[in-house]
Amino acid sequence: QVQFVESGGGSVQAGGSLTLSCAVSGGAFSDYVVSWFRQAPGKQREFVAGVTRLGSGTSYANSVKGRFIISRVNTKNMVNLQLNSLRSEDTGVYYCAGSVRPGVSGSASVYTYWGQGTQVTVSS
Repeated sequence: QVQFVESGGGSVQAGGSLTLSCAVSGGAFSDYVVSWFRQAPGKQREFVAGVTRLGSGTSYANSVKGRFIISRVNTKNMVNLQLNSLRSEDTGVYYCAGSVRPGVSGSASVYTYWGQGTQVTVSS
């Protein structure tokens, strides 16, 4: 059974940083494009960042470009998302997701596997 498990969420003041991790088990990690999505209360889930299977390509939402960094360590079956210069509007539940389709997609419907989410709260 393939599992995606997030960790690293928490509460931080505006301008601070957090690192989220997504650990993948039960499958061939290098088969998956992995992306992060987030969902704020009352809003739709939105794409944040994604990384290709071998880590050679990344993609970011315009709202986080230059502040967030996604990386993957295939030897550890893990994808990290470093969140810097956090803003109150970054508050939400962050999910990691996996897709076997090539290329990073910003559409949630493409992703087959999802974690349970981790809460990030940014106070101003």
